[in-house]
Amino acid sequence: MTQSQRTRSYEVTRPNDPPSWAVDSTLYEIYVRGFTTQIGDQTVFDALIGRLDYLDNLGVDTLWLTPILENDHAPHGYNITDFFSIAEDLGDRADYERFVDAAHQRDMRVLFDLVMNHSARAHPYFQAASDNPDSEYYDWYNWRDDGNPETYFGWEYIANWNFENIEVRSHLLDVVDMWMEVADGFRCDMAWAVSNNFWQELRERVKRIDPEFLLLDETIPYIADFHNGMFDIHFDTTLYFTLREIGKGSADASALHDAIEQRATVGFPPHASFMLYLENHDETRYIVECGEKAARAAAGALFTLPGVPMIYGGQEIGQQGRRDPLVWEAADETLHEYYTHLIELRNEIPALGVQGGYEPVTEIDDQTTVGYKRTGEDDTYLCILNFGSDSQTVTPPVSVDPYDHVSEEVAANDRGLVVDSACVYRCD
Repeated sequence: MTQSQRTRSYEVTRPNDPPSWAVDSTLYEIYVRGFTTQIGDQTVFDALIGRLDYLDNLGVDTLWLTPILENDHAPHGYNITDFFSIAEDLGDRADYERFVDAAHQRDMRVLFDLVMNHSARAHPYFQAASDNPDSEYYDWYNWRDDGNPETYFGWEYIANWNFENIEVRSHLLDVVDMWMEVADGFRCDMAWAVSNNFWQELRERVKRIDPEFLLLDETIPYIADFHNGMFDIHFDTTLYFTLREIGKGSADASALHDAIEQRATVGFPPHASFMLYLENHDETRYIVECGEKAARAAAGALFTLPGVPMIYGGQEIGQQGRRDPLVWEAADETLHEYYTHLIELRNEIPALGVQGGYEPVTEIDDQTTVGYKRTGEDDTYLCILNFGSDSQTVTPPVSVDPYDHVSEEVAANDRGLVVDSACVYRCD
């Protein structure tokens, strides 16, 4: 046998990898009932279309809309009363599809917020069941011994579906079929509360139709099993909580390394993808809880750590209210420019993306400062974050070009590198 006969080429495929378009995307969550205001006879979707150029210029390429289906009038939209109809206060299906088309024209993808765990108690099926235990819909829900519906956290306006009932699963998969036609992916609400075998069935169904359809889980804390035949990208809740603790001064900045390493500790493979975030519609704004200086450092973490960064609408302009209407006229333009530049930087430097290597640089770590290297195919960068209120000067353990790609200035003096909030230096 000749050498050429013995040599074979192999192609490695990983069935649980994210779609190619999502690997290095930048997500943006839109709280649909607070993101913008209508003018005249505009629908909410028309008003959202009017903000697409702003989002395009910011640099985001994937939009996550909070639930848009008919609900019990709670503004967040998660208490759904009709899983097949667009909420009347937002517009109709044609309006929504026009928004999706407008996003696609700008090379943006749209994620549909898929709520599978529960319905609103105002849902007609629950109304029928609660009034009559003999109702055909009674076994569609989980019930407690006291006769009340099963729920979580004392939430009084929802009731959990019974996933052991095949009719419930069939009903919800019909919902999946309808809305995947007009979306590029699902953000799966409360994924941790839904049975794994349902998610496996959903994934098989969705990927058979469109292998490039994205499935993003919400898990608190994250669950390594979700990487096996269920979801493509995972909420990095560990990093979220860690960045909060660092920003408040309750943990040393080096805890960031522990958060990244925990992914492997709990069982995720090295190539697993995570969504990095500082805030969302459920959480107090980071800038309110931790202050502007720490918020800038944390933003630096989003765009220099391995993962897929997500911005919650208004985060980039210094919005302080969690679900309040965005105060566009009071936007912090300096902060907006900072976010725009961080997005540009991550897109321009492949080493900062999902595929780049990560290595802690513990020699420069202290209570408020943390450093790490990101390595690409051709170059390596030193990233330094400073969560403290004052600038820090650090002595790098490796030789670097003193030009900081974040500030776009030479950030060095005779004692070392000057770090305000976030710096990125190319290693020599």
